[in-house]
Amino acid sequence: MRSKVSTSEVPEALKDRILVVDDEQDFLRLLKRSLVKDLECDVLTAASGGAALQVLEEESVDVVLVDMKMPGMDGLEFLDHLRARYPWVTAIMMTAHGCVELAVQAMRQGAYDFIIKPFDHDALVFTLRKALERHRLLRENMRLQRRCKGETAFQDIVGQSPAMRRVFEAVQMVATSDLTVLITGESGTGKDLVARAIHNLSERAQGPFVAVNCPTVPENILESELFGYKKGAFTHATHNKIGLFQEAHRGTIFLDEIGDISPAIQTKLLRVLQDKAIKPLGDTKIIKVDVRVVASTNRNLQERIRSGTFREDLYYRLNVVPIEMPPLRRRREDIPLLCDYFLKKHGSELRRPHKTISPELMEIFLAREWEGNVRELENTIMRGILFATGDEIRPEHVGMVPERRSCRLFDDASFQHLPYKQAKGEVLRRFHQQYLENLLARCAGNVTHAARQCGLERQALQQVMRRFGIDPEKFRKSHTKIPK
Repeated sequence: MRSKVSTSEVPEALKDRILVVDDEQDFLRLLKRSLVKDLECDVLTAASGGAALQVLEEESVDVVLVDMKMPGMDGLEFLDHLRARYPWVTAIMMTAHGCVELAVQAMRQGAYDFIIKPFDHDALVFTLRKALERHRLLRENMRLQRRCKGETAFQDIVGQSPAMRRVFEAVQMVATSDLTVLITGESGTGKDLVARAIHNLSERAQGPFVAVNCPTVPENILESELFGYKKGAFTHATHNKIGLFQEAHRGTIFLDEIGDISPAIQTKLLRVLQDKAIKPLGDTKIIKVDVRVVASTNRNLQERIRSGTFREDLYYRLNVVPIEMPPLRRRREDIPLLCDYFLKKHGSELRRPHKTISPELMEIFLAREWEGNVRELENTIMRGILFATGDEIRPEHVGMVPERRSCRLFDDASFQHLPYKQAKGEVLRRFHQQYLENLLARCAGNVTHAARQCGLERQALQQVMRRFGIDPEKFRKSHTKIPK
């Protein structure tokens, strides 16, 4: 549980975080100033439900205080999105006197509490304190449950970035239910590890975990593998075969890369999700199965729905609880942790003395795009362990020797004839442009991550970007985001 000391002594990562959502900007500014002082917490603000969901994608939040009546997405609609995508976040609704029945409805939909406008500030602070305490107890309970089940559930998932903390929280929350989960993300991000963690933390942990890599099984075989068959169902069916859904009875079946299965298999899989029953090939009987389904994909399923290659009804059956795995370029702060983990893991497996990453190589790692994500980083470190002759893995050991480029910032004599102040201004302009463009390129245009990396407050970084005409949007276009 987070300890309370003076505001100046509380590390940012450990301070409570409240997100206030209201369409009145003056109200947001006033509430932020007072809550930061009274609760010694971080307060984020958003002027609409859509803006709030964007904040939640980039920041870890404990409690959301949201107005019931807003243009566009209202409080109830926002609450539906919050419960589906961030079920661990505690929600408090603000409502006017005449809308108490809506607040009661919101509590039925999962809100923790509500407060009526205009409210007494002390009453609001008291309500938020209770909500924060509830959130801490919930976190502590999940931590203890994890410890009781053994510390191995997340042993292969490494990360302390906000993006990964959100993944861990989602896994812990969804594991206690039996809901179907769809894990999205690029190849190599660790979707299979998250699926296994969900199983290990669930009440089905003592049951089987059956993983099916859908693209590797030919279409004409996948149906019989999933649902089984009776003897004589087809040529060479010389005996009865139990399908993988039956093997996963009272456990979890993980359908990896489900976006690649054929329409025919999609139709039969939809029936299984609807009826919780299978029908083996050649059999006339329906067999009930008690299976929790977790699926993953690196495909844009919504685009596939539009192109007619993926069933929309199956998508909504699978996407009950979505979990998005962030690409490595969106959590660069985890790279040193991952390096340390892989060095220890594979150094022992390969029977090599412990090695470290040289500062030059770490700089390359932090700037690299990592199209293959964590899997590519792991393979790179394994090569380094094998080929490094000393205690340190250097760029040449993994084939990543950087090109030597001269710094043109001061070598260029085009401003040498200018007056001192004008030349200084030109140098500073070039520095800011180069520095900010490189920073945003590394962070894929994510201003929050960029601010964290360069040590500036987000608003301060935005001011510098506006001053020098740097638009973060152009650095986002080259990065396709898996939809939730």
